Amino acid sequence: MKDSQPPDLAPAISARYQQLAKRIQQLPPGGSRPLTVAGKVAGWITAKATAHLEGLPGICIEPEAVHITAAARQRMSLNSVLAQLAISLKDTGCLRGWRDELLDVIGEGQRLAVIERAAVRPLGLLTKAVHLNAWSPDGQLWIARRALNKSTDPGMWDTLVGGLAGAGENLDASLLRESNEEAGLLPDDLEYRSPLRIILRMHRRLPEGYQVEDVLVSDCVLAQSVKPQNLDGEVSEIKLVNISELWAMVEASEFTREAELVILEGLQKRMREGLLL
Repeated sequence: MKDSQPPDLAPAISARYQQLAKRIQQLPPGGSRPLTVAGKVAGWITAKATAHLEGLPGICIEPEAVHITAAARQRMSLNSVLAQLAISLKDTGCLRGWRDELLDVIGEGQRLAVIERAAVRPLGLLTKAVHLNAWSPDGQLWIARRALNKSTDPGMWDTLVGGLAGAGENLDASLLRESNEEAGLLPDDLEYRSPLRIILRMHRRLPEGYQVEDVLVSDCVLAQSVKPQNLDGEVSEIKLVNISELWAMVEASEFTREAELVILEGLQKRMREGLLL
């Protein structure tokens, strides 16, 4: 590594990573109940969301849990029940925006159905986020600033690529899609990336509900000739930073929590591999 770092950077990275990992493991919001979908434990529904689902087809509210199933009497499939549920939550102000994107509903390790992305957090459903730590040949890191119109963490710094896997989408396909949309990268640019690995499962309280998310990351070194460029309008700036600049931004809490976690884990990995001394 050509860039110079303080001699105590390694323990500082490790300590900050451990502290952050603890802070993002939180209990569900008060009043939440376990949620089952098609008989499988799938999430934690907030009290606010529960109050607006009373009487909807396929919804059974009990004191200890809320259950969602297909509604045979109304001839509604499970996906139809979930679609109506999402619209009801939208109409009653329980959702933070509307994405017109479908995500998988996962329960006990199985894909059970699909649902509008905006409804995931009020129901505390599991999501899977894929990230890319993209390094330059001389050991600097590409990072991206979130657009100011983003519904979450606007204007904060992020990994170069990060997004949720869509419904029925392979995780590797998700990473390639997000890499193209957010950074203009092509599959050939990522030919030698590392396999996706799970860092941890995050449990975090949010204003709209509960974030239960598997955080996955892949690492790559982009060729000197590759210059990332955002294509989907969700990024306002992309830049390359050396380790000293990166660490100063981490200490100043300029990254989203999830991005900071991914970056710190990536730095630790590079230290183990002898790429960061």
